[in-house]
Amino acid sequence: MVVRTTALLCLIGLPLLNSPCHGADAGVPGSSRSRTILFVDDQDILYRSGTRRVLHPLKRHPANPILPGRDKPWEVAIAWTSVYRDPAGRYQLWYQAFAGDEARDRTRRCTVCYAESADGIHFTKPNLGLFDYNGIKDTAIVLVANGGTSDRYGVSVVVDQRERDASRRYKMAYFDFTKDHGVEYPGLNVAFSPDGIHWTKHPEGPLSRAAYGSFGDPVPFADETNRPWAIPLSMADALDALYDPVREVFTIYGKMWIDGPDGGMHWKHAMGRIESKDFIHWSRPQLVLTPDEQDPAWVEFHTSPVFFYSGVYFAPLQILDRATQGGVVDIELATSRDGLNWQRPFRRPFWLARSEGGKFDSGAIFLAAQPVVLEDEIRFYYGAYSHGATGGDDMKLTTGIGLATLPRDRFAGLQPVPRSDQPTLKTPLEKVGQV
Repeated sequence: MVVRTTALLCLIGLPLLNSPCHGADAGVPGSSRSRTILFVDDQDILYRSGTRRVLHPLKRHPANPILPGRDKPWEVAIAWTSVYRDPAGRYQLWYQAFAGDEARDRTRRCTVCYAESADGIHFTKPNLGLFDYNGIKDTAIVLVANGGTSDRYGVSVVVDQRERDASRRYKMAYFDFTKDHGVEYPGLNVAFSPDGIHWTKHPEGPLSRAAYGSFGDPVPFADETNRPWAIPLSMADALDALYDPVREVFTIYGKMWIDGPDGGMHWKHAMGRIESKDFIHWSRPQLVLTPDEQDPAWVEFHTSPVFFYSGVYFAPLQILDRATQGGVVDIELATSRDGLNWQRPFRRPFWLARSEGGKFDSGAIFLAAQPVVLEDEIRFYYGAYSHGATGGDDMKLTTGIGLATLPRDRFAGLQPVPRSDQPTLKTPLEKVGQV
């Protein structure tokens, strides 16, 4: 096709057979359903001339924050989220609520809370009465910490429609401190639920041990006896889970510590990956993406959630700058065709940049791993802080849950370049490209 246009974006998403696939099988090899070609890369393009690829940024919802923080005593700061829209159209939202030293019970310092909505914009926090907080019985808390050395962290929920055991249909992955044969270790823990509200923790953990230490720790190649938490190339404390329909496994992507130039541990966060057939037995961590020489020296991935859509793995990388305002975070969109080999063609501008003016999302943004796909748009929910995520005072933050949207399938498009004037052309071409 030849394109002559002055529009900002063209050729954004091309439905094969004039019927975009709306289900989870979109783009899965072997699927008999039609699919939509996304022009985030040249996978489905033989060649193109006189064009350039353009990212379509996310657009914030005018009602943001759709779920403000600090309206409950146990929600001093809220951020990490997970979302699911059930077949009846109900939105279920799980989010991390941090209270810190305000909590009298260590297990309530950092909890998982629940909210729901009929339209995905107006959410309610039900009084569930499952867990109290400082004597308050009516809370929306659905999971509390083990009360170990440090705080429970994160929340990632996968709804498994293939699960035959109804009590395990909802699966949650999170970070906590757990005793293994009497010795406490930090790492991956999981819980199961029939409805997303009543959760049962898996009795064993951690299922994948995580590194927990200080910048510059020497790599313990020889003896780890006295430093059981110093584990080279292991996952860290933030993680996001999904079901990978291509490999037919559960996969977790998240923080992975990499060593510094001098060999010292805990230098920067990169992107790691583990997988499991049953959500309990997990593979050894695999390093899949790191900052590189094209990045400014300060770049690291605070964490790296992944979702699969129309044959493409997408990662809304949380780009962390520790040197600015206590560790600010913006969102960059990375892509992959196999979930292992990643490309970063959209480093600037950010897919979702921090807002300005001291708003709830002007410091750090944490995009949820699960998009909600509607007929004409895709919804992305995110938690956010008004200041940095790694060095600020949590008690002084403005926080909340926000919503950003994207027109259906329009992650990126191809645009004619302003002018092509190569010597092989008889005359220069203005805003003309071929795909």
